[in-house]
Amino acid sequence: MRGSRPARSRVQPWSTAEFKRDAVALALSSDKTVTEVARDLGVSPEGLRGWAKQAKVDRGEGLAGALTSAEREELAQLRRKVRELDKTVDILGIATAFFEQDKMR
Repeated sequence: MRGSRPARSRVQPWSTAEFKRDAVALALSSDKTVTEVARDLGVSPEGLRGWAKQAKVDRGEGLAGALTSAEREELAQLRRKVRELDKTVDILGIATAFFEQDKMR
């Protein structure tokens, strides 16, 4: 019966910041290779390496100019805001043109 199953969370366990932090800590402290740790956790080795690289940047140990997670989040928010404002400008431009045409009549 369909309704008898409990609802599943849409958030994958590997997508949480806590999981990523713990996975990186495990990879750094383990005698296993990153590939072995990734396989044990059910994630891709490339993904785990990326999380480790980002954790290094967040600790201030990354390459010069690399964005921290907080900076990446702020950048994403600002880009969303720019898209929203661009839409507003487009709408206002259309409205202005409409009312200008109406004035001419």
